[in-house]
Amino acid sequence: MAVALVVMNVSTYGYTMVAARLLGPGAYGAFAAVMGLLLVLSVLQLGLQTTGARRVAAEPESVAAVERSLIRVSLVASLALTVLCLLLSPLFDGLLRLGSLPTALLVGLTAFPMTLMGGQAGILQGERRWTSLALLYVAAGVPRLVVGTGLLLVRPTESMATLGVAVAFWAPVLVGWWALRRSSHRRVPTSTGDHSATQVLRETFRNSHALLAFLALSNADIIVARDVLDAHDAGLYAGGLILVKAVLFLPQFVVIVAFPTMSEDEERRGALLRSLALIVVLGAGSVVAAWLLSRVALVFVGGPQYAEIQDRLWLFAVLGTVLAMLQLLVYSVVARQARRAVYAVWAGLVALVVLSRGVGDATELALVVVAVDTAVLLVLLVAGLRRGAAPVSDVVESRPEPAERA
Repeated sequence: MAVALVVMNVSTYGYTMVAARLLGPGAYGAFAAVMGLLLVLSVLQLGLQTTGARRVAAEPESVAAVERSLIRVSLVASLALTVLCLLLSPLFDGLLRLGSLPTALLVGLTAFPMTLMGGQAGILQGERRWTSLALLYVAAGVPRLVVGTGLLLVRPTESMATLGVAVAFWAPVLVGWWALRRSSHRRVPTSTGDHSATQVLRETFRNSHALLAFLALSNADIIVARDVLDAHDAGLYAGGLILVKAVLFLPQFVVIVAFPTMSEDEERRGALLRSLALIVVLGAGSVVAAWLLSRVALVFVGGPQYAEIQDRLWLFAVLGTVLAMLQLLVYSVVARQARRAVYAVWAGLVALVVLSRGVGDATELALVVVAVDTAVLLVLLVAGLRRGAAPVSDVVESRPEPAERA
C-alpha cells in the first residue's frame, strides 16, 4: 500500500508539473482551479469509501449485502453529482474564470468515475484486499500522467488537461470492477445488520461531512494567508505548504490500512494508538530531515526564491505531521460514527480564521495553524480514547463477534 500510494502521488504530482510547463501560467491557473474544485467534489468519493470499508470491517459476514447496496448507492450518487455539475457548469465557468464552458462541463464528466471508484475502493479496503486496492491506487495515478501528457502534447490547453484527468479516472474503475467481479462468486449471501441503500446513503453523507470538515480545516490556511499577509509573505507560506502536503501524504498508507481495524469495537483503541505512534515516528524523521537538509528541502519547495523560509522549513514539517495525525483521528471519528466530534473540527476552522487576524508574517501564521490544529487533535484524541472501547453508537442493531480472519 505504501509503494502504491507513493506511485499514485508521484504520478499525480508529475502530471501537475507537466501541465504547468506545457500550459503556461494563464492556462495552468484555470486547470489548477478545476483540480481544486474536483478536490472538493471528491469528498463524496471518500464518504462512499469509508462507509463501505467500515461496514465490511465491522460485519465481514455481510460483505455481499454491503457490496450490493454500496455499488447501487455509488452509481446513483455518481450520476446525481454528474448531473448537478453539468447543470452548474456555466456557474463554474464564471466563478473560476475559466473562459471555457467545455472545460467546466468536463468537471461533471470527471465526477462520475471519480465518485464510483470510492464505493469499489471501500469494499476492497474493508476486506483488507491490499493487493487489489494497491492496483486501484496505481491505476488512479499512472494513467493520468500517461494519458494526460499525451493529450497535452497534441494540444496544450486546459480543456485537454482536464480531459486527460476525466479519461484516466476510468482506469481505477475498471480495476475495481475486475477485482470485485473475481471475488463475487465467493460472497456468502448473509447479512446480520441493516445495510439497505437508505442506511448506506445516510452514513455516506455523515462520513462525507466529517471528511469535508477536515478538508476545510487543512486547506483554509492558504486562503487566510492571501487575506492577512502581503503577496510576498503569502507566497512564502504557499511554498512552505508544499512541504506540509508532502509530510501529510507520507503516512497516508497508515490511515488506509488502520481504518478497517479502527472500525472493529475490540481493536479500535490499539489500532489508533499504534497508528499514531507510527505517524509520529515518520513525522519526526521528516522534521529532522527538513532541519538538517534544509537546502535540499528548499529545492522541492520552490528553490532560491523561497530562501527566506529555509531555516523554518522544519516548522512546516511539524505542521504536516500534526495534520497527518489529525487526519487519522478524523478517520477514527468516522470509524466509530461519533457525530458530535466533527464539530470540534469546524470549531478549529473558526478559531483559525479569528486567531490569524493579527499575524505579521508566514512564520507567525504557521505557528497559529500548528497551535489550532494541535488543539483540535488533542480534543479528538481524548474523545477517541474515552470511547475507544465503546461500540459504535449510531448503529442500533446488535452486532455479532467479528469473523475470524484467515
